[in-house]
Amino acid sequence: MFWADRIAQEVMNRFGPKGPVVIRDEKTMSGFAHIGSMLSAAMHGIIGEALADRNVPNTYYFEFNDMDAFDGIPVYLAGKNLEPHLAKSLRDVPSPDESAKNYAEYFANDFREVIKGTGFNPIFDFSSDWYLSGKMDGVIREALLGADEIRRIYKEVSGGVREGEWLPILMKCPTCGKIATTEASDFDGETVQVFCRPDKVKYTNGCGYKGRLSPFGGRGKLPWKVEWAAKWKARGIEVEGGGKDHSTKGGAHEVADHVSREVFKYETPFFVAHEFFLVGGKKISSSKGLGSTARSIFELLPPKMFRLSLIGKDITQQRNFDPEGDSIPVLYDQYDKLAESYWSNAKDDYARLFEMIHPERKIPTRSVPPRFSQVAFMVQMPHMDLYKEFPNADRAELDERAAYAKKWLEAYAPEKYVFKLQETLPDVAKNLTDVQKKALQEILRYIVVFETMPSGEDLHSKLHELKEFKAIYLAFFGKDHGPKAGWFLSSLPKEFVVKRLEEASK
Repeated sequence: MFWADRIAQEVMNRFGPKGPVVIRDEKTMSGFAHIGSMLSAAMHGIIGEALADRNVPNTYYFEFNDMDAFDGIPVYLAGKNLEPHLAKSLRDVPSPDESAKNYAEYFANDFREVIKGTGFNPIFDFSSDWYLSGKMDGVIREALLGADEIRRIYKEVSGGVREGEWLPILMKCPTCGKIATTEASDFDGETVQVFCRPDKVKYTNGCGYKGRLSPFGGRGKLPWKVEWAAKWKARGIEVEGGGKDHSTKGGAHEVADHVSREVFKYETPFFVAHEFFLVGGKKISSSKGLGSTARSIFELLPPKMFRLSLIGKDITQQRNFDPEGDSIPVLYDQYDKLAESYWSNAKDDYARLFEMIHPERKIPTRSVPPRFSQVAFMVQMPHMDLYKEFPNADRAELDERAAYAKKWLEAYAPEKYVFKLQETLPDVAKNLTDVQKKALQEILRYIVVFETMPSGEDLHSKLHELKEFKAIYLAFFGKDHGPKAGWFLSSLPKEFVVKRLEEASK
């Protein structure tokens, strides 16, 4: 059973078949969302789609966390003069440009476009919507009244020690506006004592403010492990997963689980742990750079292929996507295999996956998909007519693959996929062995007897008889490898091929 269907069935077993089931995911908008965040968004979205396929109503919320502290400046924003805003809530940090009201909204707008462009349509909102409206006030009060229990849970579950007067609330300093530098104590039912400590965090200083403030109405926020559980209750969440790093023993989810059940008296939502999505074998955070962002990979692939990269493996399996390697050609080959399974009316996981990678189940009619690696070669040869080379291919699919192949070749493709037909005989082809020259002379004699260039199939058969492809590649590309030589040669003008073979075989 496809993994999303398996999880959907487990959700139905827990909550029943009638629904509606409330699903939630969240991303702190500290910078451009990395690809791992997109994996989480896709996981929740696909579970919702699998439930809908079973006629189980569900609602998927995606929350942009704009209340967390701005604790570091991404490398791609160096020089933006953001240092004075460190330790403030992300919503209180200026936007990098005028397209958004604040820092968090700027990055949320980008990630929203990627999520929607990939075919997922959750209900989007911001953490501040809940805090500022007072919808979090009830759980904030419960957390403050249950501070002793929360301190005990931290110590017993994760080994974290919170000092005796510590309260699970981060207050916004009314003087400097920072939230990460404050400490709260002495909840009297309406206010807490606040101290903005100069030395609380290493990356900035608090202003030293002391006074009593109300923790309600968005003036404060819960620390995230407590907040995670609080949002489950405040929002009525029933399904919410996360990365496997959160689900380790003593980790964030176990703390939130205990807080939810023991302090908020709310049943912990159904949890799904997903593996990491690596880029080039590395797990990279939002602040490290642009090469691993959800946007950068989204722009390299059409939606169906991007969805395949996200959901094509079981959620418990690690993904490693390397745009500078073979990942993209291999992904297209996988798609073509899935398509064949679906079009052959197979009722297996491959056919089911093929259905689910197409947004809104807009599945193409049967065709002969042009192999991506061959398309990637041919778009580098301006004299080649793609429609003639792939006469049985769906033209829309062919055009799409050609467009994305050009993007990949320009930005990431490794050297082995990049070819340029050399206008003159490459230097590396000027010293071929006698055996190689003899083979080229033989193929030359074969070609000249034809009025026009022989077919790719005929040339392919002839080259196989000679068992000499390397010399062809050296003579035309200056490389010792290349695409299917017979079909490549057949697409070139006969005069050009004859002249090049004569030069290389002398």
